[in-house]
Amino acid sequence: MKRTGFLALVLCGLLACGDSKTPDVSDIKVTLNEERFDKDFFAIDTNQLMPSLQKLSKQYPHFMTDYFQNILGLPPFAGEGDQATQLLKQFYRDYLPIRAAVEKTFRSTTQYETEVKKGLQYTKYYFPEYKTPEKLIFYIGPMDALYQASLGSYGDAITPAGLAVGLQLHLGSNHEFYTNDLGRQLYPAYISRRFTPDYISVNCMKNVIDDIYPEKIAGKTLIEQMVEKGKRLYVLDKLMPNTADTLKIGYTQKQLEGCFSNEGRIWNFFLINSLLLNNDPSYTKNFMGEAPHTQELGQGSPGYIGLFVGWQIVKKYMEKHGDLKLPDLLKTPAMNIYQESKYKPK
Repeated sequence: MKRTGFLALVLCGLLACGDSKTPDVSDIKVTLNEERFDKDFFAIDTNQLMPSLQKLSKQYPHFMTDYFQNILGLPPFAGEGDQATQLLKQFYRDYLPIRAAVEKTFRSTTQYETEVKKGLQYTKYYFPEYKTPEKLIFYIGPMDALYQASLGSYGDAITPAGLAVGLQLHLGSNHEFYTNDLGRQLYPAYISRRFTPDYISVNCMKNVIDDIYPEKIAGKTLIEQMVEKGKRLYVLDKLMPNTADTLKIGYTQKQLEGCFSNEGRIWNFFLINSLLLNNDPSYTKNFMGEAPHTQELGQGSPGYIGLFVGWQIVKKYMEKHGDLKLPDLLKTPAMNIYQESKYKPK
């Protein structure tokens, strides 16, 4: 992408310039307790596995089921020596190096508890009826446990037990576990560059938004899909007003700078090629999915360019509807938002 010199606009986008209307949420009460399941799990005695698991289940009565069945994908436990216990012991042994790396990188996770708690305070401000998660559970799961959420793929999830953070996918983009041959087979660099601690709180709040407003975009046109994604990013702006836009959208600084500098050209591409009303998944995925770049826009562009476009449309719409509450924004039909935004970037 061609880069131009709109530095003020770019810096505002990259640094998440403060909103003078950001509410004071310091008095809003939310409960959030961090739990280091990763440490407690790797402290079990594998020679006395069943008694150790029974003890662990008393400490994590709800998360244990999710962890064993949905994260590790184990069959039901039938007793010492069964298939499930053998697989669990194998996972334990194989992941001791991951455990060591996690312990080195995450001696403390208090910072993320603080950040997520602040996000939940904003959540209660804007969505007072929503019951916020009360636990922030850190765990170590399989390296290939990447989940597809509405705003990207990551190893963090929201469960009935609380917000669950897979630390194995937050060790730092240049960690050897991601850059060795096996790591590259699992994750190309455009995915693993987001495997940093900085994305923990962002992913948690994205999961909260998905819990508030489950995504339903099947069969929708490209412009509707863009706007639906843009709604979520706009809400994320409000829940994390001091977080850099690069983290929220998952682009590099150069990519985001390029998008702002070429916003009009990007939009014209969709108009000239009559793409906005296309709902063919085989084509819309080129603009609404993970990729090293958007092929039609060149090597310098980011993948998932629809995130950026939809975000700008929703921001333009909200400039005209400043009193609209976030729950009502989420309920507003995407086509209405697009048409009323009068989005025409230069």
